Amino acid sequence: QVQLVESGGGLVQAGGSLRLSCAASGRTFSSYAMGWFRQAPGKEREFVAAISWSGGSTYYADSVKGRFTISRDNAKNTVYLQMNSLKPEDTAVYYCAARYGTRIATTADEYDYWGQGTQVTVSS
Repeated sequence: QVQLVESGGGLVQAGGSLRLSCAASGRTFSSYAMGWFRQAPGKEREFVAAISWSGGSTYYADSVKGRFTISRDNAKNTVYLQMNSLKPEDTAVYYCAARYGTRIATTADEYDYWGQGTQVTVSS
């Protein structure tokens, strides 16, 4: 069982930056690949970024590539999402998710555990 708690969301102007954190419980955090998803009002949840258990592999949605960076610190049981050059269309609730195993996944149904989400609002 893994519990995930996101933090770091907030209100920021377009062009600004935020760093989201996701703290995981349990002693086997390094056994999980991690991902970030987001869901805007009236839209489906969409993939944002993912990272392998070791941190050696990452993958991004085209919409955030070059602006967002996913990373993890297995010693702290935490995964991060650094978001730069934010745009109003990045406004959404951001969720972190954990998937047991080494392989990166980009669809929500491949993940086993989810956090409660943190709101990110980007004003124009």
